[in-house]
Amino acid sequence: MILDTIHGIIDRRVLLNYRIDPTVLSRVLPQPFQPKLHDGYGVGGVCMIRFKQLRPHYVPQFFGLGSENAAHRIAVQWTQDGAHREGVYIPRRDTNSWFNKTLGGRLFPGIFQRSKFETKDSDTDVFVRIIREDGREEIAFSGRKAAQFSTESIFSSLDESANFFSLGATGYSATDTENHYHGMELHSLDWSVSPLTIETARSCFFDDSDRFPSGSVELDCALLMRGIRHEWRSRPDLYSTPGSHCLSTKAAPKEAH
Repeated sequence: MILDTIHGIIDRRVLLNYRIDPTVLSRVLPQPFQPKLHDGYGVGGVCMIRFKQLRPHYVPQFFGLGSENAAHRIAVQWTQDGAHREGVYIPRRDTNSWFNKTLGGRLFPGIFQRSKFETKDSDTDVFVRIIREDGREEIAFSGRKAAQFSTESIFSSLDESANFFSLGATGYSATDTENHYHGMELHSLDWSVSPLTIETARSCFFDDSDRFPSGSVELDCALLMRGIRHEWRSRPDLYSTPGSHCLSTKAAPKEAH
């Protein structure tokens, strides 16, 4: 990719998380990605993130871009060229940015869908609603800052949940080519996280009963981060071969005709 590193400020980041039956989740993931488990559950969710001052290092802060974005993400593990790796698989990205939609996958990793974002933020409350280009609702979330972390989560503490998701900083997303994945790593230069009480949570992806039958997926917890200096770093593309149990940075040779 032309832009290997982009940096800026995460103005607001919400992680809405679900605990998922790992057997069901395995069927949703493209092989050879496998669910990364915590307390016997797979973990998936939606990252709703607002950027500001986003730019390459050589561009002055004044010219940095801002945008609203969202990514459906699933904690995964995989074997890459013989080594164990962990991160997240991203089946869909949404953005309100023409720049991200047009140049994602060309200038920098990640293919985005252009969507409408409705947001409201205060010191204590967050609301995000995402509408697809066809008018259907993709995501609806509202939450309020909580005094303590949820006691119903599969994570025993706020620190345990934050550590789990910090290890998922490397994300691989689907491309227009089967068995080919774009990679990007989020490197946070500072890190602070607060728990959220979930008031509303709807996801077109995780609420799909054909994909996740009744009882196979449940809301787990939500986290909030604000004002985080960060960098996005391009990672090598990955490729899989049908029937293979590992991923590689080398594309499989094309068959001769």
